[in-house]
Amino acid sequence: MMRIVKPKNARSKRAMDNRSPKAIENTKRALTVRGSTCGILVQNAMTDIARYKQPDIKKFQKRNEIHPFEDASSLEFFSQKNDASLIIFGSNSKKRPNTLTWLRTFNFQVLDMFELKILNYKAMSDFKKLTVNVGMKPLISFAGPIFDSHPHFQMVKSMFLDFFRGEQISMLDLAGLQYIISVTASGDGNISVYSGDTSKLPSINFRVYKIKTYKSKTQNKVPRVELEEIGPRFDFQLGRVREADPDMLKQAMRIPKELQPKAKKNVETDLIGDKVATIHVGKQDLMKLQTRKMKGLKKRRKDEFEDEVDEIEDVIISDEEQPKKRKRQIK
Repeated sequence: MMRIVKPKNARSKRAMDNRSPKAIENTKRALTVRGSTCGILVQNAMTDIARYKQPDIKKFQKRNEIHPFEDASSLEFFSQKNDASLIIFGSNSKKRPNTLTWLRTFNFQVLDMFELKILNYKAMSDFKKLTVNVGMKPLISFAGPIFDSHPHFQMVKSMFLDFFRGEQISMLDLAGLQYIISVTASGDGNISVYSGDTSKLPSINFRVYKIKTYKSKTQNKVPRVELEEIGPRFDFQLGRVREADPDMLKQAMRIPKELQPKAKKNVETDLIGDKVATIHVGKQDLMKLQTRKMKGLKKRRKDEFEDEVDEIEDVIISDEEQPKKRKRQIK
């Protein structure tokens, strides 16, 4: 028997309705959790990352004796208690120094997670102080063929998109695009090269740039765009990875019926998102094809055509006789 929790007042009812499943999900909330051994570098790194997730993130200040890859039940409890599906867990140990564990949940159960070891870090305070407004949606760029070929890097790409995407909107003002997140990996797209140990995988470079627009000298009104790095700057090394269970992933990727596009006959959508349609045209009778109406193409009776031919012959004969008459007049 499943336990059915009934709300005691209007406030708890609104909270339960907000957490209930919806066709269009709420903005994904995130948590930053400190491990039992979490150094100042890892704490500052999580603080800088959390600035780009505001206001949909909550930071835990206390340390927790948690090992996500051995037992993630505590993180699942935090996820359910705070209605958060994204978690960053920071830890520091001799075997795995300065590590951020990125974790994603579905139905308050761990879906997938991976570790990112911090190789190089430069905080936002070390850059020129440029503020980014809260709630702004970033541009996200992934450079490198390995993000489309290697399954572990595909997971990293999906996780970053889920974390920094923010609220789903239908329209966007260009003035709201204030910064860009650039993620690069200088690696080959061939999976067989990196099979086996994850230490052979290329590092992941994480950069954030401020978008500045200036008046251009060209005739068109397109502004001149410049990028200025505002931090934080990370160089990550991919560590342990736990992939999602196929059945749970299939359930998490399911689209409600009311949001599924209705199938139209002979209409498809290509990779770019453009509609491609097939039109079936019946057999055409070219004899009945409407052309431009010209007097020379008009159908006439046979006797009218013969009369016009005779008139044309008379005109030709008269033109040939005119030079002879002129010669006689000169004499």
